[in-house]
Amino acid sequence: MKKLSNILENIPIQKVIGNADIEIDNIQFDSRKVTAGSLFFATRGTVSDGHTFIPMAIEKGAVAIVCEELPETTENVIYIVVENSLDALGKAAANYFDNPSEKLILVGVTGTNGKTSTATLLYELFRNLNYRAGLLSTVCNYIDGKAVEATHTTPDPIELNGLLAEMVAAGCEYAFMEVSSHSIDQRRIAGLRFAGGIFTNLTQDHLDYHKTMQEYLKAKKRFFDELPADAWALTNNDDKNGMVMLQNTRAKKYTYSIRGLADFKTRIIEHSFEGMLLKMNGREVFVQFVGKFNASNLTAVFGAAMLLSPPAPQRGENHTAAGNCNSPLWGAGGLAILTILSTLHSVSGRFETIRSDKGFTAIVDYAHTDDALLNVIGTINQILQGEGKLITVCGCGGDRDKTKRPKMARAAFDGSNRVIFTSDNPRTEAPQAILNDMLAGLTAYEQNQVLTILDRREAIKTACALAQKGDVILIAGKGHEDYQIIGKEKHHFDDREVVKSFI
Repeated sequence: MKKLSNILENIPIQKVIGNADIEIDNIQFDSRKVTAGSLFFATRGTVSDGHTFIPMAIEKGAVAIVCEELPETTENVIYIVVENSLDALGKAAANYFDNPSEKLILVGVTGTNGKTSTATLLYELFRNLNYRAGLLSTVCNYIDGKAVEATHTTPDPIELNGLLAEMVAAGCEYAFMEVSSHSIDQRRIAGLRFAGGIFTNLTQDHLDYHKTMQEYLKAKKRFFDELPADAWALTNNDDKNGMVMLQNTRAKKYTYSIRGLADFKTRIIEHSFEGMLLKMNGREVFVQFVGKFNASNLTAVFGAAMLLSPPAPQRGENHTAAGNCNSPLWGAGGLAILTILSTLHSVSGRFETIRSDKGFTAIVDYAHTDDALLNVIGTINQILQGEGKLITVCGCGGDRDKTKRPKMARAAFDGSNRVIFTSDNPRTEAPQAILNDMLAGLTAYEQNQVLTILDRREAIKTACALAQKGDVILIAGKGHEDYQIIGKEKHHFDDREVVKSFI
């Protein structure tokens, strides 16, 4: 239990009806989860308005209500009126769990592509350096070594702060998290204190939610605008919006690049399907990753680790981010970091390679935007150098941004020798209608060169039948996902399992 007055600390309040000097059992924004002694937040969502559920929350035992509009009041219930209930919920959740982000060195990663890889590699790097660390990601959340299923890229504020509090209790010193544009816009990260922030890139995605690229950009930028002055902000200097992200930040500014000048820079010397030889800040390192996008992600990881630059780890001691790149552990140009980077593997479902006995290679990747697809296809073709064919299997998600569908079709068609369009997660849309939107990006002649197979399993089977020795099959869009959403139901489906069954 916690006092309501303590939960409401640092939240701008317009009006209070009742005495806030009471004990609260729990906080909720879902009226179905309210129990006796709850503090209920009436938040406005994209589908429903929590204000309509205030009577239900009171009926189920809520003793206090946070709202933007005062409803008809009920006796013995306290009402707190705020300007933004979502913002208040984020800050209240942090207070309720004793502000766990202030007890961790928390680093957020935002951008269209590369969030999962960058956050996960940072987590693995610091764990390999014998630090206790936590991870919040699309694929899975981790409290030190304990896995916790992930339901969203960034959880709701109550779940998020609860996980961070568990990390603190488990002795974690660092936490790395993906920060989605939805979570920034919906104030899920309000109340968190970040030690650093990383920007990967910005390409078209989530316009079903943000409506315009400008609004999407503003959501990402807000994360950096709100970083504290003693934090650092690391941006991708190769992205046209990289420096835009840092225009109004108070944090210390740093850049990384694989193409030009930057604080942290990488050059690709050699690459194959087995990995790349890189030169990172003047030192050569072989990594078990493929592609420019992975070289960029690894540079962000290297830069962030150098900026965190803790002292040499000793179990049981509290470590702090000293910001000293000359500390013994990171001396000689970050040799300790590079040594561990050379041992790490790609994140599940990110350019995951599966070899066939027939001599062809299947690659499963999460690429679900045209830019990500272009990057993956470009990498494969650069390694193939015309000595094998590329067969691409891809689709687009239903109930999501429709404007990217023809662009993804164009990216797949232009870079591949053979293309098969199929279902991704159709959700409540008709699968054929989604494919028709994709085909609209091609000419009538080009459409005749494309295979359209609605059943994803059959599409993958066909690709395997078409592949010959030296060819590559790219299965894009779902990556690590082990399900397919048809209608409103999830069915087990794992691209990796399916392709292995055919090869």
